[in-house]
Amino acid sequence: MSDAMISLERGDWQTLSSDASEIRRIVFIEEQHVPQSEEWDGRDDDCEHFLVRLEGRAVGTARLLPDGHVGRVAVLSEARGLGLGQRLMEACIHTARQLGHAEVVLDAQTHALDFYQRLGFTAFGDEFIDAGIPHRSMRLILN
Repeated sequence: MSDAMISLERGDWQTLSSDASEIRRIVFIEEQHVPQSEEWDGRDDDCEHFLVRLEGRAVGTARLLPDGHVGRVAVLSEARGLGLGQRLMEACIHTARQLGHAEVVLDAQTHALDFYQRLGFTAFGDEFIDAGIPHRSMRLILN
């Protein structure tokens, strides 16, 4: 995949909400049956948002909360397996470093633990259910 075909944007919710909310609606609400009331938690205005485009089309998103938590990492099914989730996460980690965070924390769906471990995250705590989906908390210490 050529880098010319992939672009990454960082912005606030007002700037990226149209594309990001559509991706989250498809991935979380439609595919994973997350209730809308849980997906739209009212925290988006306080976050840094990231959007990845493939050939100009928005296909992935993530957000970084002010406390260094990463969340709402989603890539549309047709764009999975192309390394776009990794690019989103690298952007979140880089931004967290720029903002002076000592660590990045996230709650990973258990099926995605290996993905985050490859990025250097380690799991902690017990498995828990969020929106009906098993999760584990994970952290990456930033140097």
